[in-house]
Parts: sequence; structure tokens; C-alpha cells
Amino acid sequence: MMTETLTGPAGLPEEARAAAREDFHDLTRRLSARSVDKHFDAYADVDWDNPANRIDPADPIWELEPEHALGRTAWYRAQPDAVRRRLGLHLIAASMRTGLEFENVLTRGLLLFAFHLPSSAPEFRYAYHEAIEESQHSLMFGEFVARAGLPVPGVGGLRRVLSHRVVSMARAFPELFFIFVLGGEDPIDHVQRTVLSSGQPVHPLLRRIMQIHITEEARHLCFAREYLRTRVPELSASRRAALAIAAPLVLGVMARTMLRAPAEVARAYQIPAAVLAEAYGHPAHRARVVASLAKVRDLCDDLGLRSAPARALWRALAIEAEAGAPAGAQS
Repeated sequence: MMTETLTGPAGLPEEARAAAREDFHDLTRRLSARSVDKHFDAYADVDWDNPANRIDPADPIWELEPEHALGRTAWYRAQPDAVRRRLGLHLIAASMRTGLEFENVLTRGLLLFAFHLPSSAPEFRYAYHEAIEESQHSLMFGEFVARAGLPVPGVGGLRRVLSHRVVSMARAFPELFFIFVLGGEDPIDHVQRTVLSSGQPVHPLLRRIMQIHITEEARHLCFAREYLRTRVPELSASRRAALAIAAPLVLGVMARTMLRAPAEVARAYQIPAAVLAEAYGHPAHRARVVASLAKVRDLCDDLGLRSAPARALWRALAIEAEAGAPAGAQS
């Protein structure tokens, strides 16, 4: 059980900062050691039954802030207080369910990735540490959804089929699998760090979940980036070309999946299509999507995966930074 006091977002990404250009296997061993020293249990380290952590759909704390894609719309502001609060909570619960499904795919992929490694490989041990931590995250997200008490459907037929394809990439094309990992983790990490550093009121249970998630995801993101830095230069020219084209497709889909209201929630509140188009087509939201991918976009630059044809695809998918904008400047 982890009893160490959590620090704020600025103090968390120790693993990511320390990666510098450390030997990949040495880094992987250190990340595994950190998983032993600094890990969390979904039930021992979250005080679910503390009265302060009770989830009340009528609590004003769930209202969307004016900077939120939907929160800035006139449609949302015109809703009764109870609807605004319930919708805000519903979006968080839906995000937790999406996170749970993503962690499930990630965990299955990590286990397949490790299955084909010798048990003496540093990556073998690390993959199991990460799979354990992702499973704890799934338990946290699932418990939050259950306690919110709102209908959040699970993965549908097409997404279920696609999830099997993603898992298989961990064996057939692990470099693309870890691009998928970054496509899911980086946007959520960006959003959670932004929320915790903003000074805005956050429900204590949600704050605790985000703190735990950020702390452990620093290791997971670090491993994925350094794995790609190590492996991509060794790929054949044809595989590198395929990865360059596949990366923006995967990242564009993942970022939008993580950062917009699911169709089920939109239907439940009868949000007009024009309102959704206004909310998620707004320049501020589009900039948020671009900013959430800043780190992985820089990584792709470093790895030579942003050729002219690939950049054209990044632009077409609206995930390219504006010319002259510093990395991560959009928010």
C-alpha cells in the first residue's frame, strides 16, 4: 500500500524528466524499481466511504467550467441547475468508462507483449508492473462509475472488434501499439494536469483519482516514449513509412475519443447536433486537442516520422500545431 503524500502536478513527472538519454534497459529497470517503491491500490489508497468523497449528482461542483467545450455553449448555460450538474458528472463518469476500456485494451496488449519476451528481459518485468498498475486504475475508474449511478454503456460491437486488433498489434507491430498507448494516455494526462494546476474547485474523490493516475502514468508514458526512441530507428524503411502514416490516424482518433462527449451522453441529454458541432468545432477545443498531443508530436518529429506526406495527414486531421506556435502552447 502506498502511503506517501502526493505532490502537485509540477512535482510528479520525475520519471519522465530523468529519462534524459539513459540506456533503455537501465531506465526500464529503474522504472520497475519505482513501481515497487511508489505504487497505489485502488481500495487501500482511496477513501471511498469518506463522507467528503460521496458523489451527489446535485452538487454544484460538477458544473462544467466556462472553458469546457460544452460549458461555453449557450445551450448548456440555459439548462436548469440540476441538469447542468448531472450532465457534468455524467461526462466525467463516461470519461472514466472510456478510460477503463482503454486500460483494459492496454493491459491485454502489455500481457501479449510480455508473453513473447524472455523472463530475463527488463521489459518483461516492467510490462507486468504496468499491467498491474493499469488494472488498479481500471478498478478506480469502475468504482467511480458505479458510485456515480449514471447509465454509462460499455464498449459496443465495432469498438470491441477494433480493441482485439489493437491488442494484436502489441505482438505484430509493437511500435504502433505504443503509439496507440500515447494517443490514449497523453491527452488524458494533459487534461488532468491542467485541471489540477488550474486552481479550480475539484471534487476530492476526483482529485485523488487524478493524482494517483498522473503519478503512475508518468512511468508508463516514459516507458512508451523511450521504447519508441529505441526501436523505431531499427525499423525497416517500409515499416517506418507505415508507422509515419498510421501514427496521425491513431492519434487523431484517440485524442478525440478521450476529449469529447460520447454519443450515448449526447443522446441522453438530447444535445442538438448543432450544439455539439459548435462545442467541439470551436477553435479553443481544437487547440486543446492539438496541445494534448504536443509531446507525442514532438516525439514523432524526433524519430523522423513526420515526412511531408505524414505532415499533410496531421494537418488534414486537425492535429498539427500552427506554424510558429511553441510546443504545447495551445490550451
